[in-house]
Amino acid sequence: MAEKFDVIVVGAGPAGTSCAYTLAKAGVNVLLLERGEYPGSKNVMGGVLYRKMMEDIIPGFYKEAPVERPIVEQRFMLLDEKSAVTFSYKGLEWGEEPYNNFTVLRAKFDQWFAEKAVQQGALLVNETVVTECLVENGKVIGVRTDRPDGDLFADVVVLADGVNSLLAKSLGFHKEFRPDEVALAVMEVLKLDRKIIEDRFSLEQDQGCTFEIFGDATKGILGTAWLYTNKDSLNIGVGAMLSGLIKNKIKPHQLLDYVKKHPIIRPYIQGTEQQEYLAHLIPEGGYRSIPKVVGDGVIVVGDAAQLVNAIHREGSNMAMTSGVLAAEAILEAKAAGDFSASMLDSYRQRLMDSFVGQDMKKYKDATHHFEKYPHYFEKYIPLMNRAASQMFTVDGSSKWEKQKKIWTELGSAKEKWKMARDLMQAWRVMK
Repeated sequence: MAEKFDVIVVGAGPAGTSCAYTLAKAGVNVLLLERGEYPGSKNVMGGVLYRKMMEDIIPGFYKEAPVERPIVEQRFMLLDEKSAVTFSYKGLEWGEEPYNNFTVLRAKFDQWFAEKAVQQGALLVNETVVTECLVENGKVIGVRTDRPDGDLFADVVVLADGVNSLLAKSLGFHKEFRPDEVALAVMEVLKLDRKIIEDRFSLEQDQGCTFEIFGDATKGILGTAWLYTNKDSLNIGVGAMLSGLIKNKIKPHQLLDYVKKHPIIRPYIQGTEQQEYLAHLIPEGGYRSIPKVVGDGVIVVGDAAQLVNAIHREGSNMAMTSGVLAAEAILEAKAAGDFSASMLDSYRQRLMDSFVGQDMKKYKDATHHFEKYPHYFEKYIPLMNRAASQMFTVDGSSKWEKQKKIWTELGSAKEKWKMARDLMQAWRVMK
């Protein structure tokens, strides 16, 4: 007879493991399935872990988890071909316990997190691909895997199988996502001596720094590049909307090579040695792309539910919260002995009431707006950099003359009006 569990979680990323950990801690018989050799072997993110959500799951986790560096500074760079306008916030309080955020390497962190779920009682099985959900009378009753006699049964199946979520698609929860709903990100982990990192990024021992880079890094395509400090390595990557890559006939590795060779960025990575190369799709369709997340006997979480705030580069925190909220709904359903969609729908309601749903709704039009009007990146960032160059270049011209020149470079009255209107529209989709 095939084995029966209370809950089967498909995918041992932040969302799936958060769900499995919470359920196992409550005494639920839960199976956590991972297609990779180990949790984290198939997972990619820029590399920032937000403390609060993880702290809610495992208080004091950072004292034993394989985190890299607590972040004390976040820098934002508006990049042009030969210039950059950079601003940042550096908070030394972020470097004090319980800290703010951390850089992490997913291959290390995800293994640790999954092991904590195992310690709570979850059963982790790696190198197992779930090929389909088992459905009976419209209710999901288990999964079929690629192993011999691989049918497994459960009261609830949690789909945490990533952005493509072929399982959710097979259930009719969503259609094929369009190229303007996903971004393709590529990243390298570059080895560098820890002392050099601290000197180069003006950090004290064990402190970390992040760069978010906009503009020329993506050649006008909607997206960002990033540069994060680990203990003895750097994460450098770039992500851009798939639709923009297709339209401009640019491959993501070409963008990454461009960023690495950029005269503003190159000094930060000088002398490094490549350790890893990673690529991953990121759901960036926003609120309007969130699929159906609840059915009879099934719940969808994390990237599979399109839970990424592209504007603030947040994903892992939303994934973890969705996993915990799913677990809470399942515990209620188990207590009631009812695993119907109407009972499990409390997950959807919790999700939409949480910061996850609220932030997704707040920025529901932002991604599509900025992709529709690429001149925000192609025109306005270079204009800002040229204006900064004019004002900060001491050449004997008066500041009145410089301001007049900047005003002239903004174009005709019609062009200035269009710029003002564009800025107002950007404010409206971001407010």
